[in-house]
Amino acid sequence: MAGVSFREVVKTFGKTRVLHGISLDITDGEFVVLVGPSGCGKSTLLRMLAGLEDITGGTIAIDGRVVNDVDSKDRDIAMVFQSYALYPHMTVRDNMGFSLKLRNEKQALIDQRVATAAKILNLEPYLGRYPRELSGGQRQRVAMGRAIVRDPKVFLFDEPLSNLDAKLRVAMRTEIKALHQRLKTTTVYVTHDQIEAMTMADRIAVMNEGRIEQLGRPLELYDRPANLFVAQFIGSPAMNIFDGVVQSGAVEALGVRWPANGGASDGQRVRYGIRPEHLEPASAGIPAEVVVVEPMGAETEIVAKVGDAPITVMMRGRSNAGPGERIHLAPQAAHAHLFDAASGIRI
Repeated sequence: MAGVSFREVVKTFGKTRVLHGISLDITDGEFVVLVGPSGCGKSTLLRMLAGLEDITGGTIAIDGRVVNDVDSKDRDIAMVFQSYALYPHMTVRDNMGFSLKLRNEKQALIDQRVATAAKILNLEPYLGRYPRELSGGQRQRVAMGRAIVRDPKVFLFDEPLSNLDAKLRVAMRTEIKALHQRLKTTTVYVTHDQIEAMTMADRIAVMNEGRIEQLGRPLELYDRPANLFVAQFIGSPAMNIFDGVVQSGAVEALGVRWPANGGASDGQRVRYGIRPEHLEPASAGIPAEVVVVEPMGAETEIVAKVGDAPITVMMRGRSNAGPGERIHLAPQAAHAHLFDAASGIRI
């Protein structure tokens, strides 16, 4: 196992710069998720770590060794791709052991490593099958098994669950996290799905336009987003955000007063943020008109209008409110977020 270090890493394609001096330290045995929208540079950064993309500037180190000019095969990493990348003419056993065969390892060692990985991933009944005879989830487990048998210093995952259906994604999330807890191998995981990031990571690096907007533990990012981008990206449903002006410790917005927890001066223009679960239907408070009610069983999501602005409310249990009805919302002041209107930085 080993730590990973990025120092002022830059990547350009022609005249276009896609990574703007990324610096990030990943400790030995840590599970770090790179998350962000499509085109933010997260997969490019992972591919540079893997040796599949050249580094334009800066350094990348694995276990203290700078690997900028080290071939991919010599970096002691193992990568799991979105597309599985299995050899269709090989059985599961041969797919999993192929990298060791290329290293001219003894067959006894290959058999032992494959058997161990197959047991960890519940693939023992499928070792004689071909990829075409497997489900998507089983193929992804084979791809993970192929990585495990190499016993690498670092695991790299590039959106490995994107091709799976929703139920299987949840199951595979659990499997990957359990695998990491068992093997304790340093892991760098790329996804655009913030729920995957929140549920799996020790720490999350939220990326946007080639930069890291915020790095921290999942609940740190959720509870104290550093700026508007992180606030709107992390959390599902997304945080409600609208323009306002601070007056006497509260925020005047959408024609009503919203409670805030200080930090801004009177007259300051802000963006006010409140998460859907921190707005509670009440007998008095912010007047709103129900637009849509979406019952989900244990929770109910309500889309309402305050003035002309849509507001999302997530309440526990079930609601008797229907479209067109008037309700009142009580925002939890302790969970309100204020961002500077000009810069978007948290106040």
